Amino acid sequence: MKIRKLHRLIGLALSIPFLCWAVTGLVFFIKPGYASAYEQLTPKTYPLTESLSLTPDPAWNEIRLVRTVLGDHLLVRTKEGWLHLDPKTRVAKPKPNDSEIRVLLKDAFSANPSRYGDIASINGDTVKTTTGVQVRLDWSTLSLQQMGPDTERIDRLYRVHYLQWTGVKNVDKVVGFVGLTCVMALTVLGVVLAFKRTA
Repeated sequence: MKIRKLHRLIGLALSIPFLCWAVTGLVFFIKPGYASAYEQLTPKTYPLTESLSLTPDPAWNEIRLVRTVLGDHLLVRTKEGWLHLDPKTRVAKPKPNDSEIRVLLKDAFSANPSRYGDIASINGDTVKTTTGVQVRLDWSTLSLQQMGPDTERIDRLYRVHYLQWTGVKNVDKVVGFVGLTCVMALTVLGVVLAFKRTA
C-alpha cells in the first residue's frame, strides 16, 4: 500500500477521535461551569467555645479539632487512617443518624443554597438533593464530596477525550493504545511524505 494512501486511510479513521479531542479540548480550555461542578463542599465550622486540654497520643500523626452544628469533633490520623473521636472521652464518635446528617448538611448547603437546594433523601452516608446533587459524607474525616449532573457531564467529556469509550478498563486501554499508535503513524507518514515532496 502506498504511503499516501495509508496516510489518507489513517487520517479518515482518526477523523472522529480528532473531532472529539478538539471539542472536548475546547471545553477543558474554557472550563464552563467547572467552579460549581467541582466545588469543595465542607461542613460549616464555628469557633471553639471552650478550651480543651489535649495530650496527643504518640500514635497520632495529625490532629484536627473542629466545631460544627453537631458539636465538637476530634479528628486524628494514625498510620491505619483517620479516626473521628469525641474530644472529651477520646472514644469513637458514633456515626450521625439521619436527622443529624440533615442538620449538618443543611448547614453546609447554606454556603450555596442555589446549587444544593433541600435534602430530598438520605441513604446511609449519601444524600440526594432537590437539585439533583449527590453528597457523600465521610464521617471518619468529617468531609463531604458532592457530584451533580454537571459534574457527571464533564466527567463524561473526560472519558471521551481520553478514549475511554466502552467503560471496560482493559478494552479502553486497548482503544487508547490503538488511537495513540495511529496518531504517531499519521505523524511519521506525514513527515515522510513532506520529505518526499522536497526531495
